[in-house]
Amino acid sequence: MIRLNLRNPVCFFDLETTGTNITQDRIIEIAVIRIQTNGEQVTRSHRLNPTIPIPPEAAAIHGITDEDVKNLPTFKEVAREYAKLFEGADLAGFNIMRFDLPLLVEEFLRAGVEFDYTRKKIIDAQRIFHLMEKRTLSAAYRFYTGRELKEAHSAEADTAASMEVLMAQIKRYENQPVLDGNGRKIGEIKNDMEELARLTSSEMVDLAGRIIRNEKGEEIFNFGKHKNKKVLDVLRDEPSYYDWMMNGDFPMDTKRKLTEIKLRGFKR
Repeated sequence: MIRLNLRNPVCFFDLETTGTNITQDRIIEIAVIRIQTNGEQVTRSHRLNPTIPIPPEAAAIHGITDEDVKNLPTFKEVAREYAKLFEGADLAGFNIMRFDLPLLVEEFLRAGVEFDYTRKKIIDAQRIFHLMEKRTLSAAYRFYTGRELKEAHSAEADTAASMEVLMAQIKRYENQPVLDGNGRKIGEIKNDMEELARLTSSEMVDLAGRIIRNEKGEEIFNFGKHKNKKVLDVLRDEPSYYDWMMNGDFPMDTKRKLTEIKLRGFKR
């Protein structure tokens, strides 16, 4: 296994949850592997009481039932512990951009614990996998390590697997160009967290992907009737759209980012 070239510590993490709705579902299990710049690793994991019922279809995937977690702590009770573990570190994992990170941020917001992901580099091994090979974590693990992933959908096993996948990706593709859908070079795979974060998360504004940046770096909507329109233009021309989003079923993180953009527009 290669050693990552780190300017900052990096935390690989994975969640098992009650479902896939970022605004409504809750964490049942969290696991983090923090790698220090000297290569030292710290691992921490918890099973948690999500405070809502675990649907049978979710339990069928990860094997965790209401009975298993009824006497366990809630995320709110361990939130400060994990915020401290993530402190000063970049973030990495598999499919964290679309699901794990947005849901984690929602849980921190509910707990009233500060967790500023905007200052962190975010590396998603799934994004690199799709950029370079175009496929689930189990498939990626098999492809890059030649082994079968045992205990898939256990947060700790998936966290360790995502760490191994990213390291194997760097070893396999280092210095190879990455092309977009039009065959244009958009970067290279390097053992460098800043470059990997640029490839996997540079367009991100909010974690749910409702607001992204265009090629000029301007914030634009990425859904609905105003897709590809600049956020500030829409808020200026249709002020009621802001109220509609703030009252709608959007993640708190999305609403917070929208408000930041609106306030910045007023200052201008």
